[in-house]
Formats: sequence, C-alpha cells, structure tokens
Amino acid sequence: MNLKNKFFINILIVLFAIPSVYANKTNHIQTIYLGSGCFWGAEKGYEAMEGVINAESGYANGYGVKPNYRSIIQFKNKYNENNFAEVVKVTFNSNAISLDEILKHYFENHDPTQLNRQGNDVGTQYRSTILFTNESQKDLAEEIMNQYQELLVDGGFGEIKTKLEPLDNFYFAEEYHQDYLKKNPNGYCPDLSTGIVFNGDQKNYLDNSKLLSDKHILVLDSQSYCPYCEKLKNNVTDDYKGSIPLSYRTSDQLHGLQIKSPTWATPSVIFLENGREVFAYQGFLEPKEFYQLLGKFKLGDSEAYNVAFNKGTDARFCKEYEIFKNTPNGVFIDKLSGEPLFDTKDRFVSKSGWLSFTKPVDGSVYELPDNSFGMRRTEIRSASSGIHLGHVFNDGPNGMPRYCINATVLEFKPEQDIS
Repeated sequence: MNLKNKFFINILIVLFAIPSVYANKTNHIQTIYLGSGCFWGAEKGYEAMEGVINAESGYANGYGVKPNYRSIIQFKNKYNENNFAEVVKVTFNSNAISLDEILKHYFENHDPTQLNRQGNDVGTQYRSTILFTNESQKDLAEEIMNQYQELLVDGGFGEIKTKLEPLDNFYFAEEYHQDYLKKNPNGYCPDLSTGIVFNGDQKNYLDNSKLLSDKHILVLDSQSYCPYCEKLKNNVTDDYKGSIPLSYRTSDQLHGLQIKSPTWATPSVIFLENGREVFAYQGFLEPKEFYQLLGKFKLGDSEAYNVAFNKGTDARFCKEYEIFKNTPNGVFIDKLSGEPLFDTKDRFVSKSGWLSFTKPVDGSVYELPDNSFGMRRTEIRSASSGIHLGHVFNDGPNGMPRYCINATVLEFKPEQDIS
C-alpha cells in the first residue's frame, strides 16, 4: 500500500470512525406515548408517517396490576382506575415531522369523546390518553386538544375525554403484539375515528430539481434552533465560495433525493452526485475537516488531492501550468474554497516549471516551516481551506519573494467575473 493510500485511509478513520456521540450535533429524536384504544392499528398508523422512526406497543401508567396482556384484560380490571393503558411509544425525528402533526394524527384516528372504550373494546385499558415527558409536550397537547374540541363541537360531537398526564411507567407489550398487523395481514383494528379533521397547512416543498444533476453539497439544517448549525454557518459555509453549489435543507425537504444517512441530527453535511448521496458527515465540522471531505469529493484520487492534502508537488510544466501561465487578467482562487489567492498582476515567469508570484492576496495564505527531505523551506497554505499550495523562496525578481505554487490546486477567475 503506497503512502498516498495510507494517508487517505487515516483521514477516513479520523473523520468517519469516531462514534457519533462525540460529534457536535443537535439530536432531534423525541418520544411521546399515546393511547387510543387497541394499539395494533395505532402502531401501524404512526409507522406509516414520514419522520416517525419507530412505533412500539406497550402498557403505561398502571399500578398494582401486572404489565401484561393477560392481566390487563381480566374482568376485575375492566373498570380498574389503576389498570394499565394500551399505548404506543412513538419515536420520531422532530426535524422531519413535528409533534403537532403527530398529535393531530392521534386525534383524527380515534374517538377521544369516548370514556374507557373505543367501539366494542371496553375497559380502562382502552382509555384515550396522552402521556407527556416534558412541559412543552403537555402545553402543545393542551393546545391541539382545545383546537380539536372546537372542531368536534362544530361537528356535533361531545366533550373530549382524553386523559393528559405525565408518563410514570411504561412496559413493552409482548413480542407478538409488536408490528401485529404486519405479522397478521388478515388481522384488523376497526376505524373508530370521528371523521373530524384538522385543516393542515401544506408542506413547504422546495424545488430540488437542480440537485438531481452534477455534484452538490447539501447541509441538513434544523427547523428549530440548532447551535451547531449556526456555528457551521458562521465558521464555514457562510464564507464558502467554491464551484460546487452548497444548499441548506431541513429533513422534510429532501423529496426526490436519495439520502441513506439518518436525518435525525443536525447539522449533517451530505455530498450528492446526481441526487444520490455519495457520503456524509453528521455533526459540526471545523473548516479544515470540511475541506478535507470536500477535497475527496471534488478531487477524488488525483494529483490535485495529493498536492492539497499530502504536500505533493506538481510535475514541472504540467498541463495546468501550461494553461495558467498566460491567462488574461484575473485572480487564481483556491480550488476548494473559491477564495482569491494570487493576482495575475503579481505573476512572473520564473522558468522553474511552476507558477510563480511575487506576493499573495492579502490575508489569503499562511506560512509554516518545512524541513522535509533535508531542506529548510517555508511552506505556503491556503488560509481558507488549509490546503498545501507550495513554497516561498527569496529569489524572486528585484529582491522580491518567489511564491512557487502548484497549479493543480488552483482555479482561474477572469477579471470580468470578479464581483
């Protein structure tokens, strides 16, 4: 295995093998517990909702009764106020589906005006109940319940009997109850909904057609406040001027795209080609890490990648050098970040076989000592992306420096295209 491949493998290990728990990201996974009678059909209904990660049947908020199906259906517990309720534990990505949407689905898909029953299923275990885990869930549930109560009254229905209380205990139902309707396609739970529905707002579907061709950088943003998303914008993406387009989306705006990575944490940086995910990184990235990933995505296994990240050197008089040595007026920019590095007015012919300049654009590069190969040199790196550019020597014209720069890591922007 050559050194270049070993270096690339080490980069992948550092960037991708670190457990996600250490990444700087905002977790959008939430859970709520909902009881609406028989849990079979309710469980299947939640699982069909885009953005729901899992729906699991169980027994909740019971006392003095064994948490199993045989016990809760005994006649002595039929009207026992302390009986367990059949509920569904709904785990969802709040960045893809809101709790508002889930609660509206909940009310629309059973009859909350019934007390301890749904249709022919009678008993306290079938009670309508919302079990919240924090005050914000409670407040939203009360708000949605009040909205639905008004709609029910207008539709000729009575008072909502749904019990709203904090989750105190929960036990998973027996294995044969989990995904029951998938395992038993001929089984059913009757539709006992009132037929009263909320007038939901249409989702904001953005035009993703441009993302379906060529290469794109997609950053998964949060629908609510995400400190790491703001940090990524401030430290990295707000300054990005590269040639590969960068777009922001929330996880409910990914229609038409083939995304294989989970979308429950933000930010996530997803590299797309023709609408399909090539690879992604979950969590905040420092600029250097971002441009390492972008380098592999844009440059692949190329001489330019070797120069940028392995401190390689272009061949003398390479094809890029021949293209760039006589351009019209303009600037040479960082191939990854798009930031200006060198101006043609500072270019000169050194006959060395590499592009040569007397100075860089102010603030665009930084210097590092380089004692490799038994030589004492000064390395030049891009301030924006951190990639290796070349070296600076003191043998330029008229006593000025000579910035000896690799052409493969540059792009050229003509003067008329500079804004």
